[in-house]
Amino acid sequence: MSGVMITGERFVAPYAARRETSRGRRYPEPVSEHRTEYQRDRDRVIHSNAFRRLVYKTQVFVNHEGDLYRTRLTHSMEVAQIARSIARALHLDEDLTEAVSLAHDLGHTPFGHAGQDALNACMREYGGFEHNLQSLRVVDEIEERYADFPGLNLTFEAREGILKHCSVNNARQLGELGERFIERRQPGLEAQLANLADEIAYNNHDVDDGLRAGLIAIEDLRDVRLFARHHDAVRAAYPELASRRMVHEIIRRMINEVVLDVIDTSGERIARTGVASIDDVRNADGQLVMMSAAVHADHIALKRFLGEHVYRHYRVLRMTAKAQRVLKELFDALFDDVRLLPEEYADNARAAEAEQGKAGRARAVADYVAGMTDRFAMLEHRRLFDPGGRT
Repeated sequence: MSGVMITGERFVAPYAARRETSRGRRYPEPVSEHRTEYQRDRDRVIHSNAFRRLVYKTQVFVNHEGDLYRTRLTHSMEVAQIARSIARALHLDEDLTEAVSLAHDLGHTPFGHAGQDALNACMREYGGFEHNLQSLRVVDEIEERYADFPGLNLTFEAREGILKHCSVNNARQLGELGERFIERRQPGLEAQLANLADEIAYNNHDVDDGLRAGLIAIEDLRDVRLFARHHDAVRAAYPELASRRMVHEIIRRMINEVVLDVIDTSGERIARTGVASIDDVRNADGQLVMMSAAVHADHIALKRFLGEHVYRHYRVLRMTAKAQRVLKELFDALFDDVRLLPEEYADNARAAEAEQGKAGRARAVADYVAGMTDRFAMLEHRRLFDPGGRT
């Protein structure tokens, strides 16, 4: 392949994000002798407090409901594995792809999307709350690990990948990072890939968790084309296979089909458009990392099935309702009296309010609540509202 750069033992295509054309970091730093800039991004994400907290944050099932269900941490690792496999096949930068994949949920609230919806409602008068923007806020401001700068000081390309979507109004406040949303340009291929790998991971793995939880049965999935194809093939090849192993084999094959399709479809689209640099990618007419139309239709059908039979199952909705009540009551209590916050966070809230008014206080409280794990949120709620709870 013409213009391929060798990084270690890996081949990086000219249309990939390359360190010599990186837009750099917000705060300049000396270059590492032994690691690329994107390796450093990945390592900083892994060592962050926000990344460790993901182990106790919900994917679909609240953390205390079982040890084998996926959490935000295991989900992020699965996204990174899928994305890195595709990145290698397409000759993209694997380290950047992994960094974005591992960081994409750092700003997620406890209790999954139910928590985000609750916090967004609480913040409606103060700019709202969106977990992609919060993930960026985590890596830019909230993490406190370095003497010379706030946040993790990630490269522009990593930050670009974390911010998957953004309103034009919010984009105007983000400087060069928001320009692509205003100008309707594309992110780099590594960012596009991490976003798609996120969808592949949760779509397929939520089938596994839904079956494990008894919310759905294999028979329910027989009308879902992607599942049915591989179910029938596995049953024909292994008629005596135990149900648990059969489920894993089916899901493994489902993921493999989609991944191979993404590699073939994206490779053809990249070749057809003739992009020769990351700037060409950003100026392309539409995204280049994608599924074929047929596989995408099957992917959407599975997503709709999960929406109807898993995410809106009465057991999940009951937990959703409780989670939203917990977060709303926490936010309201802490916003009304910041003295209830730990001292450091109370000081941050007062400082933010002095500078930005009530919106600053609200954002500081939202930062505190969003950073909670599921179990800490429940514990903090008991401390504030249960007369017998420990302070």
